[in-house]
Amino acid sequence: MAAREYGQYCGVTRALELIGERWALLLVRDLLVGPRRYGELAAGLPRIPTNVLAARLKELQAAGIVRRAPRSRVIVYELTPYGRELEPVVLALGAWGFKAMGDPRAEQVVTPDSMTMALRTAFRPDAAALLPATAYAARIGPAALLVRVDGAALTVGRGDGPADLAFTAGPGIRQVISGEVTPGHAIDTGVVEVLHGRPDLLDRFAATFHLAA
Repeated sequence: MAAREYGQYCGVTRALELIGERWALLLVRDLLVGPRRYGELAAGLPRIPTNVLAARLKELQAAGIVRRAPRSRVIVYELTPYGRELEPVVLALGAWGFKAMGDPRAEQVVTPDSMTMALRTAFRPDAAALLPATAYAARIGPAALLVRVDGAALTVGRGDGPADLAFTAGPGIRQVISGEVTPGHAIDTGVVEVLHGRPDLLDRFAATFHLAA
């Protein structure tokens, strides 16, 4: 377990002792997307020192949150069932933090896993269930994602593929998700560039993925 102890007998205290060390919850965030090799975890958190990455993984394993598993002759890290119970906590924290994000700083990056979890956080299954199935090829910064919405089901994967709407955007896509700018205005001002497909489908995207700022 993590070295820090707070000396209180409390569930919140215990949770912080297990996942409250720096970088721990971001490792959980990325592993909620899927199993990752050590190098993939390091690449997804460019600023994490290698000694800290190794220490956090050991602590999360000792706590029963993460485990090592063989996959196609390589070792990957994955969440245990106990670790996966953190998903609603991570999604709720993402929604809460979204309100205070503001504009991105120059040194801040978007990663495929962070954007995947952002979309999962913003997903509105109640609204999506009323809309036709739609596939989006979204390139947001360096993150290329294929986003499929079919009723109340959402799947997000890396890479390109057949899509009803393909678009590229920077971190300003936050303004579309928050409703600060309309999809039409986002296209007109270059916040979003439609690569192919019907531009009006960005309205459907905004209805499907929404978080109030």
